[in-house]
Amino acid sequence: MPRKNLVSAALAAASVLALAGCAGATPGSSGSSAAADGKVQVVASTNVYGDIATAIGGDRVDVTSIISSTAQDPHSYEASAKDQLTISRAGLIIENGGGYDSFMDSLIDATGTEAPVITAVEFSHDYPGAEAHSDDDHDHGDETDAATPTDDHDHEGHDHIEGFNEHVWYDPHTIAHVAEEIAHELGEIDAAGAATYEQNYATFAAGIDDLEASLADIAAAHTGQKVFVTEPVPLYLIAAAGLENATPPAFSEAVEEGQDVPPATLLEALNILKSGDVSTVIINAQTGGAETTQVTDAAKAAGIPVLEFTELVPEGDTYLTWMAQNISDLAGTLTR
Repeated sequence: MPRKNLVSAALAAASVLALAGCAGATPGSSGSSAAADGKVQVVASTNVYGDIATAIGGDRVDVTSIISSTAQDPHSYEASAKDQLTISRAGLIIENGGGYDSFMDSLIDATGTEAPVITAVEFSHDYPGAEAHSDDDHDHGDETDAATPTDDHDHEGHDHIEGFNEHVWYDPHTIAHVAEEIAHELGEIDAAGAATYEQNYATFAAGIDDLEASLADIAAAHTGQKVFVTEPVPLYLIAAAGLENATPPAFSEAVEEGQDVPPATLLEALNILKSGDVSTVIINAQTGGAETTQVTDAAKAAGIPVLEFTELVPEGDTYLTWMAQNISDLAGTLTR
């Protein structure tokens, strides 16, 4: 049996008692889009999308992020019966997609939920087969229907796509479209709050505009400077800043997949760092390994600044403040 089917079967079996135990719950507490307090129940795979949903929904939504700790790796997260119950109660579901948080697909399939699902990767211009998005002020306009993924809960196509970088939350432009769709879906679910959601989206979009302006400033001053990344997590941000990725693809791919970096590739990477052409090294603060340590040591020996980026919103931050800090930190390394 394929691994995905095994996961779905295990989740279904493990959650029978948990779901049955809620059969007598108060109306709206299970299998409903709203809790007893009338708020829309939003479930996000990580706190990145949970924070964005909170920014758009405000006090009209209750948001649950399945992964919110930097100690957890979404790539390898194993969902629980509790997670399945959470999904079964959702009125709106937000996932990254692209194989990043595939546990969400298993949960959605196991519950048979009919809640709308927003899949962030499908709003990226780089996503294979993606519809063109209008770039004018991130407006809905007439693009919503064309850009919105079909809501048929067929998640077989959400596996990792070779050559596509699924870490789209590091692309503010994509996130603007995701936030726009969150506002749209919440307005469909809770028509009385539609104006509030659109107003909150406008405020969030203004914050995205600020991020993009900061990235444009970096590009104007530092276009072409080289950055080395141990994993492809921040590559969208690097590209938006006009910077060049100097990392051998085989290096970052091996590190991301938890595999040993081939010796020849590691030597190539270390020589790149010694060349004096790299302005900044960015590592993933949530993962590591011998090769990452070697790169960090080599960068410090060569006087290259080393930044640590995460895959989740740090405690005390919002998506916007987190990205603003990442951009500021990056800009601070490009003065040489």
